[in-house]
Amino acid sequence: MIRTVCSAVLATACALTATVPAPTAATTTTTPAATAAASPGGACARLTAPPPESAPPTTVDTLRQAYECVLDNYYSGPALDPKVLLRDALAAYTQELMRRGADAAGLGLPALTGNRDADWAAFAGVIGAGHPDALRAAITGMVAGLHDNHARVMRPTPPPEGGPTGTGIAGLSAAQGPQLDPAARPPLFVTRVLPRSPADRAGVRPGDIVVEVDGMPAFFGDKVNQSLVEAFTSDTVRLTLKRPTTGRVRTVKLTAGPVGEQERAVTSKTLPGGVTYVKVPGFFEGAADQVIAKLKGATKAAVIDLRGNGGGSPREVTRLLGAFAHGKVTSYFCPPKGECAPNRTDDTVPLLGLRLVVLTDRACASACEDFSAAVKDNGLGTLVGTRTAGAISGPSEPYLLDDGSVLLLPKVRHLGPARETIDTIGVPVDHYAPMTALDLAKGSDPGLAKALGLL
Repeated sequence: MIRTVCSAVLATACALTATVPAPTAATTTTTPAATAAASPGGACARLTAPPPESAPPTTVDTLRQAYECVLDNYYSGPALDPKVLLRDALAAYTQELMRRGADAAGLGLPALTGNRDADWAAFAGVIGAGHPDALRAAITGMVAGLHDNHARVMRPTPPPEGGPTGTGIAGLSAAQGPQLDPAARPPLFVTRVLPRSPADRAGVRPGDIVVEVDGMPAFFGDKVNQSLVEAFTSDTVRLTLKRPTTGRVRTVKLTAGPVGEQERAVTSKTLPGGVTYVKVPGFFEGAADQVIAKLKGATKAAVIDLRGNGGGSPREVTRLLGAFAHGKVTSYFCPPKGECAPNRTDDTVPLLGLRLVVLTDRACASACEDFSAAVKDNGLGTLVGTRTAGAISGPSEPYLLDDGSVLLLPKVRHLGPARETIDTIGVPVDHYAPMTALDLAKGSDPGLAKALGLL
């Protein structure tokens, strides 16, 4: 696995989320964002520049800042019950204390009334000065209690010297947003291995069936083992693997190491019958223009492969859709009150005039689902593969807390072009064509085969 702000395997819900600005040579600690971070206890600030490289420790003031930020800026903040936010914060706080063997006698949730200011005063009275690590856990627990796949808190860290590290397992069959898909069926298998990574050097290959992870079974009956998420993102992991083509079972121990910078680029090839196939790994900046450039020479049809695409920018989605239709609503962003704002195709993009098939899977999340729903609802093409992730609550805005951490909160809710809710449900395909472990191991692709049959 690659350990980054958004895991390549189990956090595809990063997509359709505002990107935290990356440091640049011109960045200094006098930026508005950095100034806000130096004002303990102040309101959270909309992040407009990179977080400071060093910041004070997390304090009770930071926790209050996060509490107020959620109530003031989250989509449903005005309707939230402050008692629930503080309950979730204290639950995570006490669990962290217990993990450290530092539980405090008499520490419990005080009587709360639902008044945000009075409840905070009562809560702060029992927390006292607080433990910095437990306070960070409290913020994380409070945000997790929103049960929103685009709400999270992260503490940016500088990239490791020598580039990103991990085991190199960059795709799992049961990946669905930031978790393993509760609807996943056995077996669990590897779908992507980064070249020249520890997993690659150990001979792990796409299609390898994961029998056990650190001695834990991949499935309990027909339910995927959700505790595998932590194991796969650790520095070391012990995998028992079965090769589907031979039946060979072996155990490998993977230790995180350099995996190299992974170039984000669109790739393409020409398929039989003059069909142009384009693989789109994400809706990163410039992705739409890369796809359009690949398709400009196409004369008949296009297959756009979005499998494993964790999403990205809504602007890239509307631009790419503009190559297939003009004057169409692609989605709606809906505030808590008032009218939903329609998003529309970018009609400055020349139409390609191509028949279209889109390949999707359960790892297609967020902006990937935005694109898929627009294609389906507007009749722009056919979806083949499996239902998408259902991880598209709404685009997030980043807010800076005074300890340098960043809170991501959606301000609006996403709806599809037909005003349907896609979040938690996903976009259904027109033709079901799942990839199996044996397919991957043999190099066959039933989704692509079905697409070619349709074209």
